[in-house]
Amino acid sequence: MSKITLSGHIKVPIEDLDAVLTELPNHIALTHQEAGCITFTVTQDSNNPQRFDVYEEFTNKVEFEKHQARVKTSHWGKVTNKVERFYTITDH
Repeated sequence: MSKITLSGHIKVPIEDLDAVLTELPNHIALTHQEAGCITFTVTQDSNNPQRFDVYEEFTNKVEFEKHQARVKTSHWGKVTNKVERFYTITDH
């Protein structure tokens, strides 16, 4: 199986920004603990506080899909339900 890379950004509605910032460290920590996670970063843009750059790599598609499923049912999934996502997913 080949590595999966997701890169891009999210745009957070201003009314959800505090909740996203509060939950982000937990989301990052939980993702780093997942099987198959090679790297995972979410960084707030210094010029636009509503934009967060996202970069992640997983060892294979199965582990990436497990991550996606976990996120949908997590607290992070709840606080980011109105976030706009602009991602490119690459299978290496």
